[in-house]
Amino acid sequence: MSEHPHEVYKNIPARPVGIVGYGAYIPRYRLPGTEISKVWKGTPSPSPVKEKAVAGLDEDVITMSIEAARNALARSGISAQLLRAVWVGSESHPYAVKPSGTIVAEAIGAPEHIQAGDWEFACKAGTEAFVAAMGLVGSHMADYAMAIGMDTAQGKPGDDLEYTAASGGAAFIVGPAENSLATIDAHYSYVTDTPDFWRRAHQKYPEHGQRFTGEPAYFHHITSAASTLLEAVGMKPEDFKYAVFHQPNEKFPSRVAKQLGFKPGQIKRGLLSPLIGNTYAGSSLVGLTAVLDEASPGDRILVTSYGSGAGSDALIFTVQEALLERRGAAISTQAYIDRRTEIDYGTYVRYRGKIAMR
Repeated sequence: MSEHPHEVYKNIPARPVGIVGYGAYIPRYRLPGTEISKVWKGTPSPSPVKEKAVAGLDEDVITMSIEAARNALARSGISAQLLRAVWVGSESHPYAVKPSGTIVAEAIGAPEHIQAGDWEFACKAGTEAFVAAMGLVGSHMADYAMAIGMDTAQGKPGDDLEYTAASGGAAFIVGPAENSLATIDAHYSYVTDTPDFWRRAHQKYPEHGQRFTGEPAYFHHITSAASTLLEAVGMKPEDFKYAVFHQPNEKFPSRVAKQLGFKPGQIKRGLLSPLIGNTYAGSSLVGLTAVLDEASPGDRILVTSYGSGAGSDALIFTVQEALLERRGAAISTQAYIDRRTEIDYGTYVRYRGKIAMR
């Protein structure tokens, strides 16, 4: 039997660390949910999200990661030459054999003496890379490390996933707490083997376990991770100004917030899925960028990701004074949301390569 979380699982780095820079990227194209239902159901009926962000013909996980990384660097005030890791978490890397991380690192001007590579854990691949960056900086092996969560998610034509599977994500630079925009106060991860969502090699579209994607998958893992961390650090929902949960749709994070004791006002700012869909590896991280765009010094933030397969990372942040000075150095997440061009289903099919020509 494992030891009690009070004893070993607060996971506070030996060296205090924090978010030194952050940035989002959301492509401008938007596909309304009514467009999907019109094609597959014959009528524009209500959908799980209002619309979703769609990557353009010249966009993929690498190009979008570069944009988010540049935004993070702008807010950090440091040179890319100081980075000692660039890690990209995604389930839609452009190459089966060739890392996204090396391309991103070179494109942003990072040095050759660096750790670079890709992470996979479904929708929590981004926070998995983030926790690794915490460990690298927290152990004094590096002063700055970049973690990215980015996806160009797809659902099978006509499947429920097609309404929500979207494109976008976020990048974060982890560094010493004294230079941070928000300190990382504690972390806890909870993982089990729960087959709720999967895609085998050479399979174009993912499969999902219908109702099992909610319970015992999503709800069990998020509540286990978040409640264990809160208990371990002696905090309650009322101690937080904001909470961000993985958001495959609007209903799931709203329900899990209520189960944990959070109020709707605490999750409102970071709940972006109704506007841009589920950005998978970037989902909870994009929500965090939206919160940081408006948070005040002293505000506490709880972020809990979820990845199918299955697991959750829960993290606690405290906003610092430096955020007020540096967040205006890059485009805001809301500006990306507002910068939209609506497309029809035919354009979406062409942009996302849903018709196989050979």
